[in-house]
Parts: sequence; structure tokens; C-alpha cells
Amino acid sequence: MPDRTPSSGPPATSPFRGRRVLVVEDEYMLAEDLRDQLEREGAEVLGPVPTVAEALELLRRERAPDMAILDINLQGEMAWPIADLLREMGIPFVFATGYDLRAIPPAYAGVARAEKPVTLRHLNLWPG
Repeated sequence: MPDRTPSSGPPATSPFRGRRVLVVEDEYMLAEDLRDQLEREGAEVLGPVPTVAEALELLRRERAPDMAILDINLQGEMAWPIADLLREMGIPFVFATGYDLRAIPPAYAGVARAEKPVTLRHLNLWPG
């Protein structure tokens, strides 16, 4: 990604520009790096939140995000309740994980998975 000065703003063609993105990640440095990447691309970041409970609360009280990036294991608790709520709400999401594909239950087999550390250029979550 080319370097930009803060005044140059996000690229006009970024798929994240103007999108609300929920980040659910319990590793502080990874969460902050992801937030920085998203903000540089013009996204409004919700969170990052480090727990299942905080993510569910945020989804219930805030205007819905356009998409979400979820760590699978959040302080020893699996993120499946968040994934289920996002599905109910019709919000696309990706799992950000170091887990092998076999660790993901069959119910989530079709969900995109990004290897940590996540780089935005590897995410393709927006239809057409």
C-alpha cells in the first residue's frame, strides 16, 4: 500500500470508504492495527471490542455495521453467538483467526476466513 500523508485522505476506490465496520478482537495490538488500517481506508470503526458480551451489546445498541471482522476465540470464549446475530441481521462478516479450518463448526463453513494478522487487501467482503 502506498504511503499517504494524513491530509491525503482515504483512497477514493477503497471498498471500506464510508462503511461502518465492527472489529471484534481481544489482542490489543492486532485490534489497533486493524482499526488503523480501516480508518486509513475511510471506514468508521465500531470497537474494537474484546469480548463476546461487549460485541453483542454494541450490536444491540448501535446502528448496525455494514460488515464485521471477528476473532474466533475471545478471551477463551468462542465468537459463535456474535456470528449468529450478524447472520440474523444480514451483516456480512469474516473470521480473523489463526485457527485451522477444521476448528470452525460446519455451520460456519461458508464464512470467509482471514489469517491473522489481517491485511485489508486480502479481504473481499463486498458484493459487486
